[in-house]
Amino acid sequence: MDKHEEVVRSVAAREGVVALLGGLDSGKTTLGRLIGRVAITQGRTVAFIDSDVSQSTVGPPSTIGMKLCREPVDFQWDRMFEADVLYFVGSVTQQGHLLSLVSGTVNLLRQAQEAGADLIILDTSGLVSGMYGQMLKYHKLELTRPDIVIGLERGEELRPLFGIIQRFFAAEVISLPVHPDVVPTSIDQRAEIREESMRRYFAEPLQRWRVRPTVFMPTLPDLFDLHDLDHLLVGMSDGKGACLGIGFLEHAAGEDVLRLVSPAAEAPKALKLGSLRLDEDFRLKRVDLGGLFGTE
Repeated sequence: MDKHEEVVRSVAAREGVVALLGGLDSGKTTLGRLIGRVAITQGRTVAFIDSDVSQSTVGPPSTIGMKLCREPVDFQWDRMFEADVLYFVGSVTQQGHLLSLVSGTVNLLRQAQEAGADLIILDTSGLVSGMYGQMLKYHKLELTRPDIVIGLERGEELRPLFGIIQRFFAAEVISLPVHPDVVPTSIDQRAEIREESMRRYFAEPLQRWRVRPTVFMPTLPDLFDLHDLDHLLVGMSDGKGACLGIGFLEHAAGEDVLRLVSPAAEAPKALKLGSLRLDEDFRLKRVDLGGLFGTE
């Protein structure tokens, strides 16, 4: 039995919160799914929280997703994509979205605990280096307080993070090398994966609702040109703090009508603007909301 298998068996036998850290293509999600499968065979209820908004496994890109798993089959890729709970961040990059990333992760952790999960697996993004990577992981761990942190590293790339965790938190830290079977993906491949995820999420049948310009967060400025919102990604709120799903806006030139397009069955009470535009080929393009609103 190699060290990875030992860790899977050991962690799956425990309860609490397990956070997975590692750079791009380090095998975090695969390891988390293995731990979850073994834990379920031992009678656990497992919640898998995917906080990687760029390469999402649970739910579409731009969201944090939570999947409650009670059977091994729930860890199949197609089943995991169907999130039980979503939190809309509105971006596929971490920079500039620290507050949403942290608050969303904590929100889903709380819901997983309320749903009765006794083992919660927290999968994180590949941003682990530099000041921003350290700050993001610090604040995420500060509020989620995992019992175990598993780091998958190449060389000693996680040593600074491990040091921070050991100085500030009581979590058990487990270091593993990236498994030799892990296959790296290119920037283009990662973009293609995002496009395919969006294509799958926005598969027909789709609903279309007329949208009032007063339902947005942030609030639209006076005399705002609604055409600037065309194909902008939005998070859909039920008005009680829960996310119903995501959608995109449609506004035809010369018209005064704004529509929301989404596969969600229920019409939202309010919409949270994202900083991404979804084109007709399901490619995501960054949008500067501050520039769009004429603010810094």
